[in-house]
Amino acid sequence: MTHIIEIKNLQKTYKGNVNPSVDGLSLSVEEGEIFGLLGPNGAGKTTTIRILCGLVTPDSGDVSVCGYSIKNEMDKIKPLIGVVPQDFALYPSLTAVENLKIFGGIYNIPKKVLMPKIDSLLEIFGLTTSQDRTIEKYSGGMKRRVNLIAGLLHNPRILFLDEPTVGIDVQSRHVIIENLKRINQEGTIMVYTSHHLDEAEHFCTSIALVDDGRIICKGTPKTLIEEAGAKNLEELFLQKTGKKLRD
Repeated sequence: MTHIIEIKNLQKTYKGNVNPSVDGLSLSVEEGEIFGLLGPNGAGKTTTIRILCGLVTPDSGDVSVCGYSIKNEMDKIKPLIGVVPQDFALYPSLTAVENLKIFGGIYNIPKKVLMPKIDSLLEIFGLTTSQDRTIEKYSGGMKRRVNLIAGLLHNPRILFLDEPTVGIDVQSRHVIIENLKRINQEGTIMVYTSHHLDEAEHFCTSIALVDDGRIICKGTPKTLIEEAGAKNLEELFLQKTGKKLRD
């Protein structure tokens, strides 16, 4: 299999912190994967994703995305990636369509391509009838779906998903996960973080459990669960990371 993302000995300590957020982390993401980066609060997941997206500079280590180095080729990487943050990256006083037009402009998508794409994705994610309502009038699940569409507009090679279903209703979660599976089957690689471990167990093709900035274990959910003698991913997670509360 081809390494789409390759991380070697990644290190990052934020100014003022004694302990590193990412501590010698190494992993690879292959063609066609839905890769789950899972761990407790403060484990280093978000820092790792921010480094991959060019938002944070690592202290040391090598990272390549689609064969390009994050050190000096981020201009080539950024058009290839889509980012769906946990926090809503939307203008509340604008409609869904107005928000998506702004994102389309950021990606330099021609209008004749952008509008059919917006219409298609709004239909797929069940938002056509509410497309002209302002975001501030949307439910949490509807906002999550628009947030996701914004990251998909430019047909990214890799999609980074940070808690894409947090705080939403069952129906919205189902629509999001089923369509993400379909988009993955069409060729988009996904890197996903979540605290919904049952969702991650059935959604991800591979996972890495991270704690204290280091990889604890990695592999397919099924294999890791069986090797640990666990009932499910949640039990495996607690085995590997403990039951101590994380703030």
